[in-house]
Order: sequence, then C-alpha cells, then structure tokens
Amino acid sequence: MSDVQVASWILVIPVKRTAIAKSRLAAAYPQHRPELAHAFAVDTTAAALDSPLVYAVLVVTDDPVVSADVTAIGAHVVPDLPGVGLNGALEHGAAVAAAQYPGMGVAALSADLPALRTAELSAVLAACTADRSFVIDEPGTGTTMLAAGPGIPLDPRFGVGSALAHQTSGALPIALTSIDSVRRDVDTAADLAHAVQLGVGPATADVMSLVLGAATGSEGLAC
Repeated sequence: MSDVQVASWILVIPVKRTAIAKSRLAAAYPQHRPELAHAFAVDTTAAALDSPLVYAVLVVTDDPVVSADVTAIGAHVVPDLPGVGLNGALEHGAAVAAAQYPGMGVAALSADLPALRTAELSAVLAACTADRSFVIDEPGTGTTMLAAGPGIPLDPRFGVGSALAHQTSGALPIALTSIDSVRRDVDTAADLAHAVQLGVGPATADVMSLVLGAATGSEGLAC
C-alpha cells in the first residue's frame, strides 16, 4: 500500500437496540447497561469516522436514539431490515456499502470498542491487503473486525468461536502488535475495566462518571 493515506474503506457497524444489548453487563451495571451500550456505539463510530482511511461509516441499527446520535457525528444509518441477527445485519450493510460505494473495501467493525484509537484502527486497515482479513479479539476466540477488499464478499461469521470460523473461511488474521484498542471489545465488567484502563471515549467516560456517582450514593441508588 502507498504511504499516502487514501480513504478507501467503508465501515459497517452493527448496533443492537440498546434496551436489550450487552446483557452480560446487567449484573454489574443494571442501572446503566443501556446507556453503556449506547455510549460504546457512539465512541466506536466517532473513532472510526476520524480515520483518514475511512470514507464512510454505515451504522446498521433499528435503535432510534443511536441512529440520531451517530447521524449527528457524520455516520449514515442503515435500517436493520433483515432483523435476523448480527451476520444478517452485516451482510445487509455490506450489500448497501457495495452498492453505494463501488470500488471500496468493506469492513465490519464491532460496536463495543469504547477505547478505540483512530490511529490503531488506521494501522489495521492499512494492513488489510489480503482479500479478507480480520482482527482477533483480546480473549483470542472472537473477532472485532472483518475486512474484505473491493468486490470481495464479506462473508461474516461472527458469534461464538468466530476467530476460527473466519480463519477457516480463508480470512487472514492481522498480526500487528500495539492494537489493543481494536481488540478490546466489551462484553463483561472485566472487559469494561480493561477498556477504562486503556482510556475510553467521551460518551463512555460520561456514563462511567454516572456509574461512579451511583456507586458512591450521589444518585441515591447503587448502580
């Protein structure tokens, strides 16, 4: 790839309705779980939009609040018309991206990367020189990003054991170091604690301030 950074990727970010998203955070954050899910999506989208390698971000969601907030920062919203789960949403988003932006690569990015650093995402995208590439998550079994070059089907296989599923399908893992923020998706309280250590975006930081306030009694309720 040339040293000149050209915006050549369309990112597709699937966002589940926050009322039901991130259920594994409910035990630790029952009061703030929906707000955290919303904040993760907004911070992930904002970091992606700032990358010089990203031409556009398509957020696939039926959540009206998420839709309004990501549109306000420059993303495009694609309704989750299939309504058949994560991979269906990604296939739909990828099809829209291919139709609207022919000649550009398409990358599916997890919506729960609140510590995402634009520079790290850009480094990953620059390394996506194979037909299909993917980033293995921090635990080592899942996937946080799957990229396909222009004209190449995305063929998403997210879910339990997706890292192996993507590799078996022919996608190549990105072997960069120092991309912790791209690998740190958040499903559990421990994941969130690690993301906070890395440094979360402003939307997530605001919610975590509410969590701290609730924990210390300033809201009158434990979180």
